[in-house]
Amino acid sequence: MSELVFTSACELTRMIQARTVAAVEVVDAYLAQIAKHNAKLNAICTLDADSARRSAVQADEALAAGESWGALHGVPVTIKDIFETANLRTTAGYVPLKNYVPHTDATVVSRLRQAGAIILGKTNMAELAGDYQSTNSLFPPVNNPWNIAYTSGGSSGGSAAAIAAGLSLLDLGNDIAGSVRQPAHFCGVYGLKPTDKRISTAGVIPEVPGQPLCLRQMMTVGCFARSLDDIRLSFMLIAGADVRRPEVPPVALDTPSDKPLSALRVGWIDEWSAIPVSADIRSAMHQVKQQLSQAGAAVESWQPEDFDLSEILNLYTRVAAYINVYAQPVNRYNIKRSVVQIFRTATEGDKALRQLGDFSRVLPELLNPGLKGYFKALTERDQFTAKMDKALAPWDVWLTPVAATAAFTHRPAWSAVDIDGRNYPHAVANGAYTMPFNLSGHPAVVIPISSTAEGLPIGLQIVGKRWREMELLSVAQQIDNIVGALQHPPEYLE
Repeated sequence: MSELVFTSACELTRMIQARTVAAVEVVDAYLAQIAKHNAKLNAICTLDADSARRSAVQADEALAAGESWGALHGVPVTIKDIFETANLRTTAGYVPLKNYVPHTDATVVSRLRQAGAIILGKTNMAELAGDYQSTNSLFPPVNNPWNIAYTSGGSSGGSAAAIAAGLSLLDLGNDIAGSVRQPAHFCGVYGLKPTDKRISTAGVIPEVPGQPLCLRQMMTVGCFARSLDDIRLSFMLIAGADVRRPEVPPVALDTPSDKPLSALRVGWIDEWSAIPVSADIRSAMHQVKQQLSQAGAAVESWQPEDFDLSEILNLYTRVAAYINVYAQPVNRYNIKRSVVQIFRTATEGDKALRQLGDFSRVLPELLNPGLKGYFKALTERDQFTAKMDKALAPWDVWLTPVAATAAFTHRPAWSAVDIDGRNYPHAVANGAYTMPFNLSGHPAVVIPISSTAEGLPIGLQIVGKRWREMELLSVAQQIDNIVGALQHPPEYLE
């Protein structure tokens, strides 16, 4: 069974198309893996086993009749519970949506179905995608497959845990502050955050159904897998313009330059000076630099001039405040959630670090949002994006940490995190290395590169140019061939 559930999507597609394995066998193998392991991980919150089996039977019958459904014919996938799925419960981990069953698919879900994918179920997440742990009031918290005492990250923790443990082959996530990249790093899998507005967000929930479309900036749809080939395939299937979201431009996918490693110019940094990373992550970053240099790549220590992290995080927080303020109804339940988050980020952790990620500074704009302030924040965001475009132009990619720490033990929402004896505010520890690229809109992919002394995964963030995801993935593949360290948690191979 483990051979099937840890086979890549690209290979399984070939096997199913060649009829060396039946789609029913593959779906049954995944359902058996879920039955065996999900109870201790809580990665999948809604299973659709009967429908998946029926679809697998139909997929096999179609192939027998000479019909191909597409690039994922008969391949099972899971979907983060924030994406609407027709006739399948979609809760976003939010109590008022506990019985919500959409009538239509999110655009990206529809595109996977059109390619022949079979949906096994929905993956667990942080409530309304609002934390770096995957906890909510509807389902048990998601545990990390490498050690269940640790979080799998958030908000797409169920997605990353399911991929790592062989409960799923591909999964979709959303990323507005690192929700794809941080869980991929914590669980030791691959994750992609594309360029802002590359992929339609139609049918994605942080806006509760019935609320106006607010998250028009920084919210991206990404994907998880156990290889970059599978990331590439998934991305190509879901990217592109959508009549449901006119703001998604009809920009064609780029063609990779296929530069050899020796011709690449790679920027590298081991940490932001204002936010040191753990010793394990710093060591892993230096190992990457050494390995790539020995392989012939030109790797240089680099950071853009005037990369003022305090200003960047302050601007990110202001934009996030404006686009979130109307995304959910104003009621006692949501006010209480927000107050807890703001209070803990403002009061927990080292004082100097707390000032970098203090959400309380945007309270005036949250309580009295105005168009002038919103337009000013958007103008400053445009200026930052242009500045980053110019800074990244000479480089093929920029390598950075994903977070200040590897996975940490479960704790109350938004509580501080200890890193090598220093207390970090929750948002700073988890988002300071990802938020800048949501703000600028640049694509980034995470690959596994090492592990901590405790055996927890460490990922590498590879940042590319906007609208150049195929080039980014091509370069990332060359880097992964040298420094990649994908492993499967041994317990799930049995």
